[in-house]
Amino acid sequence: MTSHAIVFHVYGDPDVLQLHTFPVPEPSANQVLVRIRAAGVQPFDVQFRKGLMAERYPASFPQKIGNEFAGTVEKIGDEVTRFKSGDAVLGWVVLAAYAEHVLVSEATLTHKPPQMPWEEAGALTASGQTALTALDALQVGPEDVLLVHAAAGGVGSFAVQLAKARGARVIGTASPGNHAYLQSLGTEPVSHGEGLAERVLELAPQGVTASLVAVGNEEALRVSLKVTKNPERIRTLAFHPLARQLGIAWVGSERSLERLEQLVQFYEKGQLKVHIQEAFPLKDAAKAHRVMEKGHVRGKLVLLP
Repeated sequence: MTSHAIVFHVYGDPDVLQLHTFPVPEPSANQVLVRIRAAGVQPFDVQFRKGLMAERYPASFPQKIGNEFAGTVEKIGDEVTRFKSGDAVLGWVVLAAYAEHVLVSEATLTHKPPQMPWEEAGALTASGQTALTALDALQVGPEDVLLVHAAAGGVGSFAVQLAKARGARVIGTASPGNHAYLQSLGTEPVSHGEGLAERVLELAPQGVTASLVAVGNEEALRVSLKVTKNPERIRTLAFHPLARQLGIAWVGSERSLERLEQLVQFYEKGQLKVHIQEAFPLKDAAKAHRVMEKGHVRGKLVLLP
């Protein structure tokens, strides 16, 4: 029995992403074989494909890609206790989710709520946990005024909602076309571009208490330093050489079953919405990456195997 997955053999533009055929693997004792129904596309995937993350995460060619998914359990190992064949699940995996099948530990899965559409379930896991990790690193709480750059994007849109759930006031940067979307999430929108620092300070004259940079550009990093009261409370999610020069810490994603289940609970309580801008067939992963590279993505892009 065979299955398909997206791989690339060299770093490069979106066209390096190709659909290849692989044997369907058999689960070992504590593993679960999942037939993927939806897989999220992240900005990280684009950076990884280009080779911009090679220092931290070098590729091993031919390299699979993708970190979040939802699907149906097809087979389980002998020691798996939390799942059975036919269960609807969502979870994460390291660089293997752009595929029809994925083999994972049961510790990286949880049950999908019945009311959650497949597209939303497939786009929640990795980006949502990255947002939670960043807010934990910044210690965001009810007394905070948080500035989120690229607030309408995948991680950004999760971060603003989770920060609001913690009681924080949130200011988010986005293009004007996404301002109404941010307002619907309880966020005060500001346009990026020249004069951004001044616009932020108009909303928060004393400055913000924390900043999350979810986009890889110099403007966001420099503005954050200018408007954040304590520069130690700035974190960046996107790799950029300037961040290191400015002393701004990069934060990855500390993934855990506990964090994943927290996200599902927020969703079930109505405190977390997942907006899908566009869905693509798995074979069109390159098209999804081109859309991501153009910027201004609202929420998430997903692949449908």
